[in-house]
Amino acid sequence: MTAPPVPGVPARMPDLVRSMPAERGGVLWKLAAEGRQLDANVVRLAPGAEVAAHVEPDLDVLLYVVNGSGRLDAADGPSPLEGGSVVWLPRGSRRSLVAGAHGLDYLTVHLRRPGMTIRSAQN
Repeated sequence: MTAPPVPGVPARMPDLVRSMPAERGGVLWKLAAEGRQLDANVVRLAPGAEVAAHVEPDLDVLLYVVNGSGRLDAADGPSPLEGGSVVWLPRGSRRSLVAGAHGLDYLTVHLRRPGMTIRSAQN
């Protein structure tokens, strides 16, 4: 029998954002606790980088801007982003992100996607 997860501090934001040079983008951290119901990531977009326009069909996403600035482009037009901005990205909405001149660090949180499973064919 597996013990239930316990509360804790899985990461410290200042340490994460200092761990990678500002000009490099990528995932700084991922929530990896077993048995979790949420997925969370801290992502750095390098200066001028973007997340291309896309639609997430299944999950709402909450985005928190940790550091830097940029822009959210959505159906109702562009919205400026800066440290402290909280953004709700409802499922089914088309959106893109563009980092500003100093890059953009952000945290995303959403329900965990179920893992892929292989099932045998039923006769």
